[in-house]
Amino acid sequence: MSKLMLPTWLTPEGEPVSCLDKIKVLNGNIEEIRQLAQDALDDAVLMGCDEAQFRRVMRDLAASLDNPYKNRAKP
Repeated sequence: MSKLMLPTWLTPEGEPVSCLDKIKVLNGNIEEIRQLAQDALDDAVLMGCDEAQFRRVMRDLAASLDNPYKNRAKP
């Protein structure tokens, strides 16, 4: 498995997130999602599914996520 390159997390203003606890949570979430997605791809390929279709489904899944906070005022 290739090494996951973790991003520099940015605020909506484009500044790097500076809180180490927040960065740790975000990185942990991405690592968990990657492992789950890898396991799902492995299963799909082993069961004879088309890899390209699986990747399209994963992109569509990410694109379909809703931001429940986008209309909230900042504190």
